[in-house]
Amino acid sequence: MLLGLRLFFGFLVITGLAAFFVLRVFVTEIRPSVSEVMEDLLVDTANLLAEVAVPEMLSLAPGQVLSADTSHVAGPGTLARAAQAYTSRAVDAQIWHARKRSLDLRILLTDPTGRVVFDSGTPAAVGEDYSAWRDVALTLRGEYGARTSPDPASADNSVMHVAAPVRHAGQLLGVLVVAKPLSTVTPFVRRAEDKILWSGALLLGASLLVGVVVTLWAVVSVRKLRHYAQAVGAEPTPGGPAPRPPTLAGELGDLAQAMDQMRRRLEGREHLEHHVRALTHELKSPLAAIRGAAELLQDELPEADRQRFVRQVDEQSLRLQHIVAQMLELSKLESLSRLPHLAPVDLVDLTRQVLAHHAAALQQRNVTVNWSQDVSVILPGDAARLTLALSNVLSNALNHAPSGSSLDLSISRGQTGSGPALVCWTLRDFGPGVPDFAVARLGERFFAPASEGQSTRGSGLGLAIVRQVLALHGGQLHIELARPGLRVSLALPG
Repeated sequence: MLLGLRLFFGFLVITGLAAFFVLRVFVTEIRPSVSEVMEDLLVDTANLLAEVAVPEMLSLAPGQVLSADTSHVAGPGTLARAAQAYTSRAVDAQIWHARKRSLDLRILLTDPTGRVVFDSGTPAAVGEDYSAWRDVALTLRGEYGARTSPDPASADNSVMHVAAPVRHAGQLLGVLVVAKPLSTVTPFVRRAEDKILWSGALLLGASLLVGVVVTLWAVVSVRKLRHYAQAVGAEPTPGGPAPRPPTLAGELGDLAQAMDQMRRRLEGREHLEHHVRALTHELKSPLAAIRGAAELLQDELPEADRQRFVRQVDEQSLRLQHIVAQMLELSKLESLSRLPHLAPVDLVDLTRQVLAHHAAALQQRNVTVNWSQDVSVILPGDAARLTLALSNVLSNALNHAPSGSSLDLSISRGQTGSGPALVCWTLRDFGPGVPDFAVARLGERFFAPASEGQSTRGSGLGLAIVRQVLALHGGQLHIELARPGLRVSLALPG
């Protein structure tokens, strides 16, 4: 499974479980909490009405009951008249988002034996024995009495009863019970549950949205690191730019910088090891030739052989000096991330200077250069390093050009698609060329395949220097077979 899906599903599971349990706690706690508040109010109400009922209970003879109907009762008192008036009152109250249109409080009075002497409900339970009911029984024993019982008028409703003792001078006169159906608070409970559920759903949705954003951010950041690591692990393009670490914030940014520092150290060590191996291999041949000639020169030799071995020592010494000089120059170029100074350079004038510098070598090899350019071509660059690149290309072509042949030189302007304008400096020789497989590797350090008819091969450092100079200028080196010979093009932004 992809990292992004793992993170998202993990976040989804954690958020979903947390939301489920939190909402479950809230929803399951609403009804008990409302019942507790309702019971607390009924306790206050029962004790208040118990005090109001004291005078009536004192005037009540054994066997008598209280009622607003005086034909069969001792006579209406304050509590009985108030309860009768209460049940007949009309009410229409808007309580927040719920409307109340009925008064639901029921009041019962029992004598000290638990017999009901007053009931404001309909039908009335006057005369019945309630001493076995939990609320009345506990109160008669001097304890707190309360109960919740099913409502006979409704199968899915319950009624809460809370009792309080009616006392006078320490004597128990009876028990007053107030009852209220739990259905009266159902609209408030349902509204609170719905509100919590909707709020929980919105919170869950917002959490999931945050999870998606955080997951996408983490995945994009990790993918940038992965692409950078893959670019570091891929085979580098000769002369191409080094991969850059992604710009990230926080710990991932620190990780990217640490990876880049590690890459630089590893590359430096790897380049050093590679350069040392390649340089050691490259220096073996001239050193072996010098050592062999030196051993032979210690013996008695004819003058002609002695001169030949002396020339060999001199030639191989010059070759060693040339390799070391080119390595130093290439190391200087590779140490630069960009050119320190750019100035307008006339490429035509620079080419004339390079041809003038190699005029003696061209004359010695009997090689001519076919080129005519009158119009100046100005481009931004480093004149000294461009001169080095042009000189190396010309020297390489001259070394492979047959005696009596020519070199074709041209400078042209062009453009690649919608990219910037380019100046192409192209030189073609008519030498033996190289095998097809070797063309793509030309420009690598110490890669210089021997051409047909050549007794020695070069070091490959010349074209490596050219590629590095072009990279610093934002240009590219293109080499192709011309059959016969090679065509080398230096493409520079013009």
